[in-house]
Order: sequence, then C-alpha cells, then structure tokens
Amino acid sequence: MSSQKFVRAGVGRGLGGMVVSAVGYRSQGIPPRLHRGLPSPYLTLIFSLDGPVVGGVTPEQARGPGASREEIVVGGLHQRPAYIVQPGCEAGVQLAVHPLAARTLLGLPAGALASDLVTSGTDVLGKRVAEVRERLCEQRSWADRFATLGGYLREQAAAGEGGTPVRSEVAEAWAWLARHRGAGTLNGLAEHVALSPRRLTSVFRAETGLSPKQAARLTRFQHARNAVVRAVAAGRAPDLARVAADCGYYDHSHLVRDFRQYTGVSPTAWLAEECRNIQAGGHLYGEE
Repeated sequence: MSSQKFVRAGVGRGLGGMVVSAVGYRSQGIPPRLHRGLPSPYLTLIFSLDGPVVGGVTPEQARGPGASREEIVVGGLHQRPAYIVQPGCEAGVQLAVHPLAARTLLGLPAGALASDLVTSGTDVLGKRVAEVRERLCEQRSWADRFATLGGYLREQAAAGEGGTPVRSEVAEAWAWLARHRGAGTLNGLAEHVALSPRRLTSVFRAETGLSPKQAARLTRFQHARNAVVRAVAAGRAPDLARVAADCGYYDHSHLVRDFRQYTGVSPTAWLAEECRNIQAGGHLYGEE
C-alpha cells in the first residue's frame, strides 16, 4: 500500500527568521521517479533518513554514475532545477534557510555555495552534523526529530554570533526585495541602500551568489509558485493569468517563461508531475 506524508514544524522559533520552514517527509510504495528540486530564494538543508539523496544538474547525470549521493545536502541559491531520483521509499527533513543566515548557521556566506548545485553537508558543517543525522535516524517521532534539529540550529546560531556580519546594505537590499515581492528596479533599490547599481550588484552577489535582479526574479517566482500550489491544494484549478497579475508579471506568457526557466517545463506540465506531492502537503517550503 502506498503512502506519502509531509509534516511541518517551527524549528526556526527563537532563531529570528533564520530558518523559514522545516518539513519532514516520508513516502512508501510510491513508484520511483525523477523529482525537480526547484530554485527558491532560500538555501536548502536536507537530512535524509533513508539512504542518500541522489541527484544531478540534468536527468542524465542524476540517473548515471556521475550523480551526487549525499545523506546531508546543502544547496545554495540557483537558477535552474536540480534533478533528484526519488526511490519508492524515502524519508528525511528539509529546511529552508534564509540566505543571510548562512554565515551564522553554516559558517560561510551563501555566495560560497553558488558554484555547485549541491554540497555535502559534512563538508560545510563538519562531523557534528553527521552525529545529528544519526540521532535523527534513531528517533521515531517527528516531534523528537524537530526538537533535535531545533537544538542543533540554536547551537550553530550561538557559535556563529561572533562571526563576520552581513553588510547592512545587502541586508536592507534583501529586505527591500522581500517587501516588494521582487518588483521594482535595480536603480530604485540601489538608491534605497545608497550604493551605485554596480557596487550593489558586486557586494550582493558576493554575499548571496545572485545578482539583485536574479534575486528579485526568483522572489517573484516563489510567490507565483506558492499561489499556484495553494490553489491546487484547495482543489481549485489555478488561474495563471490572475497569478501573473497578482505577482507582478507583465502577462501570462511572462509567468510561463519564468516557469520554464526554473522548472524546465510549463506550469501545466509541472503541476501534472507534482500534483500528488502538493495534495499530500508538500511544496510550500517557503511558508510556515
């Protein structure tokens, strides 16, 4: 008998917005398939509890000998989907981490993760994180797992408090993009933080791995994707033209172009692939 379950918890409480969401997942008896891990304006931290996460930058790499195989995955901000081979049975916890929290929680800026789609969690966080994963595997309740993760993240935050802070201009630029949901111009943003567009782009990319324009576009796409997911989860056919208008796209075709870049397929094709996950409670990883 097949089953699929997603469990959400507020492990980010007490961390000042550094962890945006935490989702536990488990599936059994599901036909194996290739899953698209979509770009988002958050870093990804995955603890697999049932074998490694197997993936690649293309479907062929994900299914071939060159696939990455990591039990703990750290993913930076990226502009294309990651392809993940999903077995019939899997379990794990996926966290969405604010990119400006990377220095505190991960010990490096998010920009340092930009060169690779997937990075080994132990390479970034050391042996301690492997011990945390082992404990998560031993625990049998989601409540215990989330409590363990929350404790570990608070330890990381306390240890990282004395590190190099994020430049105030970059922090304010990110907050401005979030408030405007990816709308606005680079010149307007640069004027707001009192830097030239070129200087802002340089320091912003160094910190996050994206230019302000790329971050704005990704933020807007995240809001559009979440609107589509909420409609499907509520049993409604999403009105893409309305979503496009509400999320600041020029028109419906503009939204479709972004969907094709970030997912590799049209909105309709992506929804057909992910309908089961959405209905089971997945995909709103950026919202608690």
